[in-house]
Amino acid sequence: MQKVDINDLAEYSWASPKGKFAGSGKGISEALGRDPMSMDLVKRHAFDVEILRIAPAQTPYPYHSHAAQWEFYHVIFGNGIARHSDGSTEIRAGDAFIFHPGEPHQLMNDGTEDLVVYVIADNPIGESCHYPDSGKWLVRSPERRLLRSEALDYFDGEE
Repeated sequence: MQKVDINDLAEYSWASPKGKFAGSGKGISEALGRDPMSMDLVKRHAFDVEILRIAPAQTPYPYHSHAAQWEFYHVIFGNGIARHSDGSTEIRAGDAFIFHPGEPHQLMNDGTEDLVVYVIADNPIGESCHYPDSGKWLVRSPERRLLRSEALDYFDGEE
């Protein structure tokens, strides 16, 4: 059995070049030995677990959908907004929700405290994503590429 104490895990942070998107997280799966680049499902793991922390007034990533990946969210602390294809829904501690492949989504913290969310996603090989707001695609086959008709930066057209 592999075990980690999430309190001992270092938190990593990210921000887009102009600061529109930012967040922090703890990669639980990687701490348990997940190799995200491996094609071996034992090394890759069948699912990925992260603790996502979104500070007040932050949005961690652009509005997007996955072609094959399912994502399950469980709000641990705070409150915010989940944007989805039918509009947006308020979320708060205790809420659990899921986004299926093809369903666009985005989280935002409109509260005054951090929004902390467990994220569990399956790990389909060859996953791709669509970004409706900017009209681009992310393709991972075998490397990660963002495109319209040419390779693009991740935040191109988002800020």
